Amino acid sequence: MKDQVILVDCPRDAIQGMPALIPTGKKVEHINTLIRSGLFDIIDFGSFVSPKAVPQLADTKAVLQGIVKNDRVKLLAIVANLRGAEEAIKEEKVDIIGYPFSISETFQLRNTNKGLADSYQQLKEMKALADAHKKTLAVYISMAFGNPYHDPWSTELVDQWLDKLLAIGISDFSLADTTSEANVPQITALFDHVNSRYPALSIGAHFHAKRDDSLAKVEAAYTAGCRKFEGALLGYGGCPFAKDDLVGNIPSEILLNFFERGRPLDVVRLEESFRNLIM
Repeated sequence: MKDQVILVDCPRDAIQGMPALIPTGKKVEHINTLIRSGLFDIIDFGSFVSPKAVPQLADTKAVLQGIVKNDRVKLLAIVANLRGAEEAIKEEKVDIIGYPFSISETFQLRNTNKGLADSYQQLKEMKALADAHKKTLAVYISMAFGNPYHDPWSTELVDQWLDKLLAIGISDFSLADTTSEANVPQITALFDHVNSRYPALSIGAHFHAKRDDSLAKVEAAYTAGCRKFEGALLGYGGCPFAKDDLVGNIPSEILLNFFERGRPLDVVRLEESFRNLIM
């Protein structure tokens, strides 16, 4: 079963909040190293967002030009609005457009400057655009395990939005825990629930967690039927529009070790590549 797992590395998520701008060439070198390794199925490489909002990702188009793609690895770009989606669909190398759809009204406004109702309407347009250009539209159900803003949350609310998004043709989802609200029992319960309610879907996990908690969360989701996992090397990352104290991603090396991908030396080389990126 571990051979059937889809693994995603997210250098975009890892570097987006770093204060010192990373040269484009270093980003290209690291992403090409990830692709050549063959250890990941998808690379979340960049984002078509306002350079004022996320300066670190202002060179996404230039990075994309330098990426040497192959048929084995798909490239995912995050967008925050229709304008970003319109840019992303023009890029032949981009396979997947990712949109963060928070079921917390507060966080959706902070992250995309639109509330839930407006974001849903925008997703309808994005879906039509993606279909017309043969791109996959993937939706991150952000704050899927609760939120720190005291907005309503329930399993029923997760179902409500999954049902509405399925109704407009979206079928690629990940449950995202942007601010590390989830504990192991919650992860087990929610993935048991969605996998029972939506057996035809393969719903992924995008967790943010302290390193010491990461493996237990991955194991819980995997045991509950999750078969797609996202992480970032060395556990870097975090959304700059979330709480002030960002919690990093699940370390990709923990995913690689748990799912028995690559030799230990291969993982060490990827860690070295990422350190060279951020130094």
